[in-house]
Amino acid sequence: MKKKALSALVLVLSCFGAYAQIGSPYIHDPSTVVECDGKYYTFGTGSGGLISEDGWTWHSGAVRPGGGVAPDAIKIGDRYLVVYAASDRTNNLRYHSRVYAIWNKTLDPASPDFAFSDPVDIGGSNGYEDCDGIDPGLMLGPDGRLWLVYGTYFGYLRVVELSPETAEPVGEPVDVALSCEAGEMIYHDGWYYLLATHGTCCSGVNSTYEIIVGRSKSPTGPYVDKVGRDMKQGGGKLLLASEPRRIGAGHFGRFIVCDGVEKMSFHFEGDLDRSGQSVLAMRPLMWKDGWPVAGEPWKDGTYSLISERRGYALELALNNVPMASGMRGFFRNGGDAVVSLEDQKLEDVIDTWPAGEIRLRIGPELFRPHQAWEITEVPEAGGYIGGAYCKITVAGTGRALAATAERELTTVPEFTGAPEQLWRIDRLTDGTYRIMPKFVPGTDDELVLVSVADSTPSLGLFEPDSDNSKWNLVRH
Repeated sequence: MKKKALSALVLVLSCFGAYAQIGSPYIHDPSTVVECDGKYYTFGTGSGGLISEDGWTWHSGAVRPGGGVAPDAIKIGDRYLVVYAASDRTNNLRYHSRVYAIWNKTLDPASPDFAFSDPVDIGGSNGYEDCDGIDPGLMLGPDGRLWLVYGTYFGYLRVVELSPETAEPVGEPVDVALSCEAGEMIYHDGWYYLLATHGTCCSGVNSTYEIIVGRSKSPTGPYVDKVGRDMKQGGGKLLLASEPRRIGAGHFGRFIVCDGVEKMSFHFEGDLDRSGQSVLAMRPLMWKDGWPVAGEPWKDGTYSLISERRGYALELALNNVPMASGMRGFFRNGGDAVVSLEDQKLEDVIDTWPAGEIRLRIGPELFRPHQAWEITEVPEAGGYIGGAYCKITVAGTGRALAATAERELTTVPEFTGAPEQLWRIDRLTDGTYRIMPKFVPGTDDELVLVSVADSTPSLGLFEPDSDNSKWNLVRH
């Protein structure tokens, strides 16, 4: 790629920042994101969908038959189940809608094994009842039982159990919510959660879509919100709505990266930075007091990297340079004026730093230059599920955090874009962060930044229940 074209690409991608999937993420009513053979897929209303090689940059190319609206997808064993809905408007039956199930061994349309089964009608509405049987969502419970939820705000959302072998119903539908649509069920820590979309859709930047949630001890409800309101009476705790420049969040999907790291996928009905089009979006999914919380991704900026283990900060292993100060401690002359002292500046200390690599340690947070880390997206470096790789440099310098072949950390004098200098930052389900190098020389293990002792940073395996693997980002 020519230098001029590369600069233009970086400029365009930088406009979207950590809040937006990049590439061509245009989709309406996206299904839950599903991984297949190292790629990521989501299907939308119509016949197509999106594919991503890394979970960050998306392009068209996913294929499913049947057309219809608001599909969902799930992997069961070694097969993929896709459901979608289609409506029959003949005979003036406005809400005569059916849900269809199709199976495939793969979601890759280039694979020789790519062949969807014939569609099977698995439920819906007959045009007379108080339900419009579209917007299907799937959940495979912890006991291996498969559940389908469907319906719109033209009546009730319904839940029915399906056979995990055939996807055919094995029970009768049960009404579980009113005045919402695009239902999706998930299970967490002994509770079943019903995520649904409330508000008006299909009006672009004028939509009022928002994602709400209730929970139950049973897949068939009753689902109540945090203050005890039943979703059949209009209850529902708000999870996510509009935000600046992005309007109308809807069609929730959950993607579990690993234990302790979860993402939520959805669409914004209108993205003001993309001509008001409907786009795929992803956010960290966290849990607080037994309820899902939509997290914000990190933003470019200067941070202290604070270990959850003790609350100390990652810093360059240097001799401390005392701050220049007029008054010391609590001793002062009563007649002296009280003045505001400046923070220690980079130019006050940088000449004392060695020119080559500088190792790391963890120490008490003093908000000094050797503890200030600038985290910046590197758009041309690609990304991972829900985020872009970034560089972590000492603020005001080019000195970059890097992984070593010894499974340790160092800082190199200048950022070069080498993979061991690129980092992914995942928000964990408890709100802390996992900081992971894209590449560690000499190993294929996925290692993360850890605190092996109160003052010793290193690289190690991620342990979701250990504070050694967790960090907080505190803005300077």
